[in-house]
Amino acid sequence: MNTLEYMEVTVPNYSYVFNFEETFRHLDTKIWMTNNWTNGFYYCGIYMILIFGGQHYMSTRPKYELRGMLSLWNTLLATFSIIGFTRTAPELIHVLKNYGFYHSVCIPSFIEQDCVSGFWTWMFVLSKLPELGDTIFIVLRKQPLIFLHWYHHITVLLYSWFSYKEYTASARWFVVMNYFVHSIMYSYYALKAMRYRPPKGIAMVITTLQLAQMIIGCVINITAHQYLQSGQIKCGITPVNIQFSLAMYFSYFVLFAKFFHKAYLGGDARGAKTAKKDYVNGSVEYEKLKAN
Repeated sequence: MNTLEYMEVTVPNYSYVFNFEETFRHLDTKIWMTNNWTNGFYYCGIYMILIFGGQHYMSTRPKYELRGMLSLWNTLLATFSIIGFTRTAPELIHVLKNYGFYHSVCIPSFIEQDCVSGFWTWMFVLSKLPELGDTIFIVLRKQPLIFLHWYHHITVLLYSWFSYKEYTASARWFVVMNYFVHSIMYSYYALKAMRYRPPKGIAMVITTLQLAQMIIGCVINITAHQYLQSGQIKCGITPVNIQFSLAMYFSYFVLFAKFFHKAYLGGDARGAKTAKKDYVNGSVEYEKLKAN
């Protein structure tokens, strides 16, 4: 199996490859990220100052509705996520079908040998910076800004940027899952912001998908750890990366499970209302996009 790290692999038969995808050079982006990934800490620091400073500023001022901007923002994020999913999922499916689960966890061919998947993985990583803009709507609309919201945004940004410079092989799973869930999530919130009323069951589906994403993320990290511990095969992920990723996914799972229990299993309408205020990032923070 060691030879899989060096062998040439085939890529999915894409119906069309755009010029900006075809000209993607992964080594250039890796060099850039290696030299700049620590800037993420500065961006997160500025983010914290702005959101909490903004809260203080808005405390004595009336809230903004921003419905039109909110609709546009979520529509753009939904469109980006749908495109990203359709361009990265074929690579994961192709690898699982032709090379197996080990390859999907340990071999970073999705960046090194597939220009389409590589480009949209790069876009995924970069997108975590503008996604911090979600919080602007919470602050200006005077919605509750809870720990989970900014904790999620900061940790995902730092982990994504850190992982890209290492070409973390298991990231193909994380990218595809996140694109998929965000495709549904941001589409749902775009409709809510436009005053449409999607079926209430969709909110539960989104929560369930978030929980499934966290469980799969933990399984992938545990599997990668086992591959490394065996010492018999190589795996393109570092022990530090596994520890960081596992801690994130497990913490998210605990918090999402708490919400799911309160909102859907507790049978307490008051508990469900409270849980919605504790939810972050789409399914993760329902109230931030709920129409007033």
